Amino acid sequence: MTRPIQLPAWRALAEHQRDIANIHMRDLFATDPHRFERFSLRFGDLLFDYSKNRITETTLNLLLELARQSGLADRIAAMFRGDKINLTEHRAVLHVALRNRANRPILADGKDVMPEVNRVLDQMRKFTEAVRAGRWRGCTGKPIEAVVNIGIGGSDLGPKMAVKALTPYTDPSLRVRFVSNVDETDLMQNLEDLDPETTLFCVASKTFSTQETMVNAESARAWFLARVRDSAAIVKHFVAISTNAVKVAEFGIDPANMFEFWDWVGGRYSLWSAIGLPIALAVGMDRFEALLEGAHQVDEHFRTEPFERNIPVLMGLLGIWYGDFFSAETYAILPYDQYLEYLPTYLQQGDMESNGKSVDKEGRPVDYETGPIIFGQPGTNGQHAFYQLLHQGTKLVPCDFLAAAQSHHHLGRHHELLISNFIAQPEALMRGKTFEEAKTELETEGVAGEHLLTLAAAKTFPGNRPSNAILYRKLTPETLGSLIALYEHKIFVQGAIWNINSFDQMGVELGKRLAKTIFTELDDARPADSHDSSTNGLINHYKSLR
Repeated sequence: MTRPIQLPAWRALAEHQRDIANIHMRDLFATDPHRFERFSLRFGDLLFDYSKNRITETTLNLLLELARQSGLADRIAAMFRGDKINLTEHRAVLHVALRNRANRPILADGKDVMPEVNRVLDQMRKFTEAVRAGRWRGCTGKPIEAVVNIGIGGSDLGPKMAVKALTPYTDPSLRVRFVSNVDETDLMQNLEDLDPETTLFCVASKTFSTQETMVNAESARAWFLARVRDSAAIVKHFVAISTNAVKVAEFGIDPANMFEFWDWVGGRYSLWSAIGLPIALAVGMDRFEALLEGAHQVDEHFRTEPFERNIPVLMGLLGIWYGDFFSAETYAILPYDQYLEYLPTYLQQGDMESNGKSVDKEGRPVDYETGPIIFGQPGTNGQHAFYQLLHQGTKLVPCDFLAAAQSHHHLGRHHELLISNFIAQPEALMRGKTFEEAKTELETEGVAGEHLLTLAAAKTFPGNRPSNAILYRKLTPETLGSLIALYEHKIFVQGAIWNINSFDQMGVELGKRLAKTIFTELDDARPADSHDSSTNGLINHYKSLR
């Protein structure tokens, strides 16, 4: 395939960037009273405002042409069709099938996957309803009061993020916790106040061999048996989310309590599958299916809408505009909603594990920028942490602001104060404040002399900092599903245009493989000498300290 930078649209965008680089957004707004209407879209009650970007109609048209020249439409169709677009692992990429509420046939290897998807959803419904209604009893006949999910990566971040986001819809009598870190502190802190007779463990590992997950699962089983002292009780307190029935049975879990998913489900796209079992336990299966419905609506939007009205396409193109043409290396996700506390971390994995690639699909080193560094924090906390750099630093950091018009709580004017900040921050990033404006303000306050000029310089904001705003009615299960799917497809769009494989993660393997070697060396009394001097030094100093 032609390299992206060789496409006519890419070259035209590079030339256009030089023309637009010194144009300020405050001037674009001043000369176009309809800019908001022309650069915003609605999806149900969700508003996507992208007017505070360093773009004109020419920019947008060139970006859309880049999408067309990159063959984006064919790549979207290939994913929904079930083609094996994960080339290195020779797999289809069908998380869209997991939330295919229209039940339209979707094929993998020529077979419709929907009957199996529906079978697992039915299994999840029966199980979660039994647990939530108290019909599923522990080994001593007590109902389940706590669920501990043991997983890592996508088997942890997705469910953890969603359960926190949907806290207002959870059953307070059923605590749901998450353990992922192999640091024993994570497991022990989550278990210390639990009763093993009323605790259910969900062990999430596709192969049932993920090192961190299985070490934590074995320790959780040991904790359980040390208190219950009956190995037969394992079947009432442990279930598996896996595809390896043999290893599940060896662990002591009844294979009938194994919830299956498939090799066409990538880990960071798996919360829609049985990996979402903790979500369904927390909020109930009806609300879990509402989450799926919200994502499915975005899937249909992404699949059918023209690019100029396609929100994920525009999100992806804007990211490429800044990353590849303005040298922006980072991207901030800023939810003005405490329930979305884990969304930036979740999207950090989704984006950086997907598009953190330096070779293209043909194995050639890329000579352009690919995935950005993703970070973020809920507002207004982030305003008192890193917004200083966003406003006045030397780095360009595009931002996404997210907020709900309606809160789940009603406490004085808290929500209005939150929303005022959600609206003000993008305006401040866009407008900035000139030296003359700052100087005039200070003069009215009585500041004069040399201090006036110094202080005015310190209070000058360059502005022209781009952002998108996503405003929706309320954070419901359906809305959450839509938000996640928007970002999933944004990531897909960028990977498609960069001609990289967004669906493998080879970069996580080398360090893990080396860790296995070092793990065995830590039991050897002899000094390490088979690595570089730094690695040997760290191993040997650790041995001297433990």
